Amino acid sequence: MPVSSYWSATKAPRYSLVFAFPLLVLYELLAFVLTHDAIAGVRNGADVLLKSVFIALGGRNGVIIFGVILVGTGLVLVWRDMRRSGGDLRPGWFGWMMAESVLYALVFGLIAASLTSLLLHGRLWFLLQAPLERLDLATQLMVSLGAGIYEELLFRVIMVGALFKAGKLLGWKPATAGVVATVVGALIFSAFHYIGPYGDKLELSSFAFRAVAGVLFSGLYLLRGFGVTAWTHALYDVFLSLR
Repeated sequence: MPVSSYWSATKAPRYSLVFAFPLLVLYELLAFVLTHDAIAGVRNGADVLLKSVFIALGGRNGVIIFGVILVGTGLVLVWRDMRRSGGDLRPGWFGWMMAESVLYALVFGLIAASLTSLLLHGRLWFLLQAPLERLDLATQLMVSLGAGIYEELLFRVIMVGALFKAGKLLGWKPATAGVVATVVGALIFSAFHYIGPYGDKLELSSFAFRAVAGVLFSGLYLLRGFGVTAWTHALYDVFLSLR
């Protein structure tokens, strides 16, 4: 396998977005099976936040509009990328992308915990707790899958991207805008986990861990694209739920 071409090509939409699409389908199907509704019931918070904007504008039809925009935008990006690449697509590379995601998910917690421990000079006892313990296992798995697709879409693609562009509009150098966008986005990402009826109790150690995780996910997004990052995030949360 030509590593250099694999590394660059799999960040492109024809690989990254196609790779992420099954994750979106799995989450939405599992959420519908568990709630029997396209809107109601327990869902990932980022999913609720994104869809609520469209629901406020178009009622229940807003969910359909959101889905059309989300999938339609992805299809356009994949189509444009396929045209630029001359239709080059190697199905076997999706297997390598999944292997990457599994590997990253397995080591992600250790790396994030080690960095947070250095930052706080202490033990991270909260890592022994499974997320969303108040929910049954099926619901935990559904929310975990949603974290991969919707939290990465909201906090990495939309938020960090918007903050980066805002920094450039203010005249900042790209490096400065990137660092500020990543750090601010990570802090907002961490704070998001303490909001709502299923939010965690605010603790310095868990807040710091999630902020560090946000920075790491941003770095992974820049290096490996949306698809690998979304699957890494989802699988990391799934592994926590299953342990």
